[in-house]
Amino acid sequence: MSDTKTGDDKTLGANTKKTLTLKRPGVEQSTVRQNFSHGRTKSVVVETKRKFVKPGDKPEVASVFVQKAPPVQPKVVVPPPEAPKPPPAADRPNIVLSDLSAGEMEARRRALEGSKVREVEDRQRAVDDAKRRQEDDERRKRERDESARRQAEEEARLLAEAESRRRAEEEARRRTPLADLTPDEEDAKPKRTAGGLPPRRIATPELARPQRTKGEEDRRRGKLTLNSATAEEDARARSLSAMRRRQEKFKRAMHNEPREKVMREVILPETITIQDLASRMSERAVDVVKFFMKQGQIMKPGDVIDADTAELVASEFGHTVRRVAEADIEEGVFKAADKPEDLETRPPVVTIMGHVDHGKTSLLDAIRNANVVSGEAGGITQHIGAYQVEKNGHRITFIDTPGHAAFTAMRARGAQATDIAVLVVAADDSVMPQTIESINHAKAAGVPIIVAINKIDKHEADPQKVRAELLRHEVFVESMGGEVLDVEVSATKGTNLDKLLEAILLQAEVLDLKANPDRTSEGVVIEAQLEKGRGAVATVLVQTGTLMIGDIVVAGGEWGRVRAIINDRGEQLKEAGPSMPVEVLGLQSAPRAGDRFATVESEARAREITEYRQRLARDKAVAKHAGQRGSLEQMMSQLQTSGLKEFPLVIKGDVQGSVEAIIAALDKLGTDEVRARIVHSGAGAITESDVSLAETAGAAMIGFNVRANPQARQAAEAAGIEIRYYNIIYNLVDDVKAAMSGLLSPERRETFIGNAEILEIFDITKVGKIAGCRVTEGKVERGAGVRLIRDNVVIHEGTLKTLKRFKDEVSEVPGGQECGMAFQGYEDMRVGDVIECFRVEMVTRTL
Repeated sequence: MSDTKTGDDKTLGANTKKTLTLKRPGVEQSTVRQNFSHGRTKSVVVETKRKFVKPGDKPEVASVFVQKAPPVQPKVVVPPPEAPKPPPAADRPNIVLSDLSAGEMEARRRALEGSKVREVEDRQRAVDDAKRRQEDDERRKRERDESARRQAEEEARLLAEAESRRRAEEEARRRTPLADLTPDEEDAKPKRTAGGLPPRRIATPELARPQRTKGEEDRRRGKLTLNSATAEEDARARSLSAMRRRQEKFKRAMHNEPREKVMREVILPETITIQDLASRMSERAVDVVKFFMKQGQIMKPGDVIDADTAELVASEFGHTVRRVAEADIEEGVFKAADKPEDLETRPPVVTIMGHVDHGKTSLLDAIRNANVVSGEAGGITQHIGAYQVEKNGHRITFIDTPGHAAFTAMRARGAQATDIAVLVVAADDSVMPQTIESINHAKAAGVPIIVAINKIDKHEADPQKVRAELLRHEVFVESMGGEVLDVEVSATKGTNLDKLLEAILLQAEVLDLKANPDRTSEGVVIEAQLEKGRGAVATVLVQTGTLMIGDIVVAGGEWGRVRAIINDRGEQLKEAGPSMPVEVLGLQSAPRAGDRFATVESEARAREITEYRQRLARDKAVAKHAGQRGSLEQMMSQLQTSGLKEFPLVIKGDVQGSVEAIIAALDKLGTDEVRARIVHSGAGAITESDVSLAETAGAAMIGFNVRANPQARQAAEAAGIEIRYYNIIYNLVDDVKAAMSGLLSPERRETFIGNAEILEIFDITKVGKIAGCRVTEGKVERGAGVRLIRDNVVIHEGTLKTLKRFKDEVSEVPGGQECGMAFQGYEDMRVGDVIECFRVEMVTRTL
């Protein structure tokens, strides 16, 4: 820097070295700090100049404020002016009342009264002020509540305005140059002019913020959230209607207004969930669940109820009900009307029924000239067999049903799918329980009966006894004055088989059986199974129409396209007419025996029907179990009977009918203490998944006419699970019965041994009391249990501590002899008491 600076520059500069200057006399300087807005301050120097005055004139002082640079000298603190002190007590005048005049005394008195009045007014004013403050507090509280309510109503508008202001501020910030400084930054920056003084800051007018009108887009933006602020501009926001609904809901919540009741017409299907029912009624699901709890049932919103229960609930809530049936989807599939001119005569369907081992299958074997019995295990029919024979140019379809008690459902299905029932009764065995059951099935189905009295070649045969016993069950044969045809036959000798076939054809002629072969087929599933390499195989009986290869068939809850049609002799056919039993391949899975089947026009229709049937079966099962579970009384009874023991089983059979028969037979074995629980059952071979299921459930594996594949056998060996194989239902039921008997608790059985009478009581040191007794009945054993009886009342029950005869310990004392006895832990014995001796045995129970 140059040294050619003026004295003022050096004085006002930032140099630490102070130079000597010449000051004008009569000038005084002081420093004052100026305060501005926003907390800014600035130091200024005040110079007091004295004007030169002539003698005799008053001196004038002129103060000039000169802005200087930031101060370098210390601050000058000006103390505040002192308050005037009161004069000392010695200077105050003493006022004496006697010196006052009467006027002054009256003025003093009036002033005193006035002060009292003002004091009363002040107190009253204080009370009024407190009351007014309380009223103000209450008013402010009401205003706050009202403000909170209004704030909720105006929330949407305020949020929209806030969004518009935010956008305006962002726009203003973008337009403001980055080089502009804030006032604080500008003041802090050192600036200097040529005269050493900082330049005066020019105040520039503030930029006007752009005002945006609230358009339709802003008005419908709704609530501003983090997601909406960070989302894309074209993201969809809440609508104005949604905002209005939200405000109305908030108003109802604030005022606790009850919602207006809306009566509706509720459409009810066959099954419906509680949640769906509540939504159709515009009610809360919680209210519907509370209604069920009042009725004593614990339900969940996801539980399924039937249409009757749903109608009751809807009526209780004040709604009207309209029932609809989903079964309309099956219209036109079954029982289509046929024109009389299209009907043609069809072969009769004959079911052979009767008691087990009365010769049903042997009779059919003789009629077919084939050996069917040898193919059945133990000579017992396990399945429904369907065959067709020809006699004098006329065909007859035979259905052979099992006679064992376990196959009741099979006999019922056979009776429903038949035209004529042939009741086989052994001449040497007469009418038996399954014979009676077969008669009842035939009568329930409205099927005419033909009695075949079999085994007439035996010496003990008595056909007349059979006819007489059939009268007890309202089967009146022709020889006894009735209308039922009866034929004496012998399956082994082939006697009178032609007469039996002629009787069947005669009965069929009377029935005049007809069907329309030129239409889509309908019928019934007799049996179904899963076979390796063939898939689902269903034995069906075509009742009307013609079944062809390539037809789309619906059977129960399954459907498929027919790939092959095989008759009873194993021959492949292209079509099957009315009353023909055939095996059908191509279904997706094995249907249930007894299901009806029909041909539909397309796969879409087949899929629609099967899905409806599966859903219907599933919903009905769920509704049934939910009702059983939900009752409070049933829950209490289950808690009381929790001692029930279960024997879990996994059953696989060759055909569906056999599995049903096994399950029905095992259900009959159950008692109040133990029962069989079927974890899983099905038709087909035993697979690895079946073994894993049995392992998880701790169940036994049973295979009926099926075997396990290699993977299942390895899994069973690794898990230590035994797979039991059976081919006769008797053996299976007997083994399961024996296993379930092992779960029964053993029975406590008590055996009387003898009595002894106490004659004397001896008190022996270190031993205790000994009873001297005489055995009056039976004998007394040392290891047996004893009871002390006094006046025919049992006083004590326990065991003997000692049994002596004279001085020797003995194991038993026979009747009529005397002995000494002591009880274990009991000494209150008296003369004349009776000691009863007994033995307890635990006997294993059986079902």
